[in-house]
Amino acid sequence: MEYGLIGLPLGHSFSKLIHERLGGYAYELCPVTEEEAAALLRSRAFRGLNVTIPYKQFVIPFCDELDPAARAIGAVNTIVNRGGRLVGYNTDFDGFRYLANSLGVSFMGKTVLILGGGATHRTIAAAAQSEGAARILTASRTPRPDRISYEQARGEAGVQILVNATPVGMYPQVDDCPIDPAAFPALEAVLDVVYNPLETRLVQAARALGIPAGGGLAMLVAQAKYAAERFLDTVLPQESIPSITREIWAQRANLVLIGMPGSGKTRLGEALSRRLGRPFVDTDALIVQEAGQPIEAIFAQQGEATFRDLEEAAIARAAKGTGQVISTGGGSILRPANVDRLRQNGVLLHVYRPLEQLSLGQGRPLSQSRADNEAIWQARAPLYAAAAHRKFENTGNPELAAQRAYDAFLAAARPFQYSITKDERNSRS
Repeated sequence: MEYGLIGLPLGHSFSKLIHERLGGYAYELCPVTEEEAAALLRSRAFRGLNVTIPYKQFVIPFCDELDPAARAIGAVNTIVNRGGRLVGYNTDFDGFRYLANSLGVSFMGKTVLILGGGATHRTIAAAAQSEGAARILTASRTPRPDRISYEQARGEAGVQILVNATPVGMYPQVDDCPIDPAAFPALEAVLDVVYNPLETRLVQAARALGIPAGGGLAMLVAQAKYAAERFLDTVLPQESIPSITREIWAQRANLVLIGMPGSGKTRLGEALSRRLGRPFVDTDALIVQEAGQPIEAIFAQQGEATFRDLEEAAIARAAKGTGQVISTGGGSILRPANVDRLRQNGVLLHVYRPLEQLSLGQGRPLSQSRADNEAIWQARAPLYAAAAHRKFENTGNPELAAQRAYDAFLAAARPFQYSITKDERNSRS
């Protein structure tokens, strides 16, 4: 192995894709035990390694030399083999600074609250201090003299910048949120190092309050760029960071179709799945599979409330995945939890078709007549508009509709903190 990543576990790491895109070298993901990590480091049979949890401190004794930042922080995430000598670096430091700067976050004179007390915490604290933070607080599940409890943290009304350095909210526990940002009336920005899902509950909660917030994907790409520069002993273009971040975001984001019953979401989703080479998920089909009976029978025998519970469970399962085309039922937007889950990894596209062109019946228990559709549209139109990132018409030629959907997806499938202005965001809310 020449280049790779060691840690445990590594099941959902994006590092291979990022490094091979950045440096053009083969890059391996190596989930290793502590004993295996030690053996690899002793062998020195590599040119460059990245290190993630739980080994950022474990690897330090194996290094012959530490970069000043890594020594000060007490954590190493990059090791370069220079003629048999292992040199340890901490590129997370500059990666976090990049994430903050990309959101326009200034630490100068600010009160910062960092959630979590591990190696990532030390990196963030060092970066915030280097940027002039006036006060840095650490909240931990286990309070110590240098750490406050989460309950105490909620009483710190002066917190201006909140940073999550814990794995809370990370896949597969995507519904978890470490703390409610509404507890901090002076809050100006929220940063979350978690990058899977693309938009964590914490980031969603902050944005709902109008607070600038961003997840950890940009930090991941940035630190990889700085690590690749160490590996190759060269300088890579700075614009590669937002470029690769957007590329990965678009590859990983789900294309999610929402809209009225009978608007053609399923057929369109199947066409887009073939066109994009992505798995197709129909949440209504998931419900039928789980219930073992058609949707009409669920409504008739158990009622709409039971159907909505089944729908919520199906959406929760589907939304955790990435790189899919997802078609949802017409009422999926009736529960805010469904929208939040779909938006964590997805670009939501409103499939619009004029009422007179909507299909009727055919397994749609609430959409039996034009009058039914008129009433449904009046109730749901504002919900579709609020949930969707983009809207397009599904009329006429199916190929034209698929192209419209694809264009709308590409226009929206990008990290909001880099590409979408405040006015654009407000226009969609």
